[in-house]
Amino acid sequence: MTAPQQEPTDERLVCATLAGDDGAFAVLVGRHKRRVLGLAARFARDHHALDDLAQETFLHAWRYLRRFRNDAPFEHWLIRIAVRVCYDYLRRVRRDAVLTPLENLDMVAKESPAPEQAREIVAVALARLRPDERLVVTLLELEERSVKDVADLTGWSESNVKVRAFRARQALRKILERQS
Repeated sequence: MTAPQQEPTDERLVCATLAGDDGAFAVLVGRHKRRVLGLAARFARDHHALDDLAQETFLHAWRYLRRFRNDAPFEHWLIRIAVRVCYDYLRRVRRDAVLTPLENLDMVAKESPAPEQAREIVAVALARLRPDERLVVTLLELEERSVKDVADLTGWSESNVKVRAFRARQALRKILERQS
């Protein structure tokens, strides 16, 4: 009988990829695609945009794989890339988007909203935030990450994360109050 074969670690797959094994990178993509898509889904709702964000994340990871220092898990390094890609996406979309008027949601908000309607109200309010505000609220509140995690993912100091979170919550509160 042969012993069951163990799955290679992410670090071994990174080394194999750097040695020229493209199949190893495909395994990394398969292993982490769901997590990347889950994060991207917090920032984009269109499935085409989600696919684009995931593809861009893995493209950046491929391009900069030599910079992976192995001092933290590969997944953490990859999620940092995904956060930057999503932040860039928010800035691009914010610049180009025509936002849904909040007045259209007044009727929904005045009736006791069903969960899907409440999610839509929050999604529209989040879309009205500046990209950095939306990023910090999403990571802290929706992803339920700690201030330290958000600081690590964004490259901001913990104090900066706290200040941005405070201001973002105030802005979100004002947006939601205006619509009621």
